[in-house]
Amino acid sequence: MALDHYITLGRSGLRVSPFCLGAMTFGEDLGWGSSVEESQAIIDRYIELGGNFIDTANFYTKSHSEQIIGDHIGRDKARRDRLVIATKFSGNLYPGDPNGGGSSRKAIVSAAENSLRRLQTDYIDLYWLHIWDKNTPIEETMAALDDLVRAGKVRYIGVSDTPAWKVAQANTLAQFRGWSAFAALQVEYSLLERNVEQDLIPMALEFGLGVTPWSPLKSGALSGKYTRANAGAQKGDRGAFLEGSLNEETYAVIDQLEIIAKAHETSVAAVSLAWLSAKPGVTSPIIGARRLTQLEDNIKALDVKLTAEEIATLDALTQPKLGFPHNMLPMAPAIINGGASVNGVSLPPSGFVMLKGEQPR
Repeated sequence: MALDHYITLGRSGLRVSPFCLGAMTFGEDLGWGSSVEESQAIIDRYIELGGNFIDTANFYTKSHSEQIIGDHIGRDKARRDRLVIATKFSGNLYPGDPNGGGSSRKAIVSAAENSLRRLQTDYIDLYWLHIWDKNTPIEETMAALDDLVRAGKVRYIGVSDTPAWKVAQANTLAQFRGWSAFAALQVEYSLLERNVEQDLIPMALEFGLGVTPWSPLKSGALSGKYTRANAGAQKGDRGAFLEGSLNEETYAVIDQLEIIAKAHETSVAAVSLAWLSAKPGVTSPIIGARRLTQLEDNIKALDVKLTAEEIATLDALTQPKLGFPHNMLPMAPAIINGGASVNGVSLPPSGFVMLKGEQPR
């Protein structure tokens, strides 16, 4: 498999690469990240390998990320049109301005115009709501996004970091109003972060949203750089993101990843990404790279085919503890089916079932 083996994004017809290039690290404005030159080299290599899907946001590296992409791609229309460029609104770049961020009509239109200017393009392929703004009615947000689509400034819309019930409300509202609906979902998802399997992933499957996981290596914890052998010796570039992740449970996962990586003659990072790519609903994990070598290493995951046993081992090792009502639902067949087998599932009837000869009152 390669980056040019494209996949449609959810139920949309948009073709994207099986790995999306994340641009959060483009620019050194936060004290870490890639230089302009290194960022350009990463973009070029990704495209050379067949990649067509680049993800950024209006406030990544204080908007420098969008500018780097615009300077390198936006000025070349033929090159730009072959790519799927995604960016996000919600982030506020302007201290003291309450309308500088969020999901109001004013904020969305302003953010879109500024992103278009920095990206040096006249349209955004995929425009993400970055994080839920509970102070703005969802109908205002969806109507504003639909207007951008109808104006030709946005092709598709997506949603990130928002509760499943709110996404479901938004898409149901859009369906009944004839507005553009969210085509994709961006969430944190990895072997070390599987809580999205409680509601967000089932919701995405139900609505046909293509899932593009961010932080698929848990801020580098699953990169292979951190092992039980060097515990405490390695310092992460983004310590705040890694804080709390490097513990005994994580090292147990890394131990198993090392065993599987050795069997496939590949890296821990590649195995981690291969596991995620195989999960239901996942279209295109977002791989970030500060250096060209990291990009090359991550892309190797496309050639890794894990066995069912290997996937089951990793699943069991990282099984999330789901809360109510999911922790109660396994008993549903006993309550609902009365001891009958339905869709291949059979459980003894609950203790509330009537005995033979008894009649309901």
